[in-house]
Amino acid sequence: MTTNTLIARIWSFCDTLRDDGVSYSDYLEQLTFLLFLKMADEHEKGPDKRDSGIPSTYRWDTLASKSGVALEDHYNHLLRALGTEKGMLGQIFTKAQNKIQDPAKLHRLVQMIAKESWVSMQADVKGDLYEGLLEKNA
Repeated sequence: MTTNTLIARIWSFCDTLRDDGVSYSDYLEQLTFLLFLKMADEHEKGPDKRDSGIPSTYRWDTLASKSGVALEDHYNHLLRALGTEKGMLGQIFTKAQNKIQDPAKLHRLVQMIAKESWVSMQADVKGDLYEGLLEKNA
């Protein structure tokens, strides 16, 4: 997938959420939390087998395997629990809250993120993604 295609897909979903009252900054925050979890999962399962420090009950697979209210409840609990972890993990998720109130849309976002292998992308692609989103917001 090209960078522009990925930006367009993520931006179009941002439009969908904005229609539901989710601000751009809230969407970007949620995207960041979910990408962090997905990339940590990819590092743990990849050749490096890096330990992310994320408890097994809050790893990416626990989100990707759920839908509906079960997903929303789990995501809310996950955000609160990771915010209490020690070290960098706790700092990243301090006071994190789910801003996507429609479980179906949260599921779509999780599935959209799940389709990509984020760690294998060049660093420039991820940077271009965030720059593209910032540019579109401006």
